[in-house]
Amino acid sequence: MKQKLTRAGAYPACCRNCAFGNTVEGDTEVLCSRNGVMQPDDKCGRYLYDPLKRRPQRQVLDTDYKPEDFAL
Repeated sequence: MKQKLTRAGAYPACCRNCAFGNTVEGDTEVLCSRNGVMQPDDKCGRYLYDPLKRRPQRQVLDTDYKPEDFAL
């Protein structure tokens, strides 16, 4: 049996993360080998998740440090 790569619903299905899609410079459109030009947030029936194409969100670091935070 084929093992699932991700939990169901963990990542939104969109052409940007599809194995058949290639993003154009600027991330405004995706060139799909199956359907042609698509919007990055669209999805077709042949969607196949590719974990290597997903870009993780940047973490926001807290910059409100006080001198007491670094005292031993």
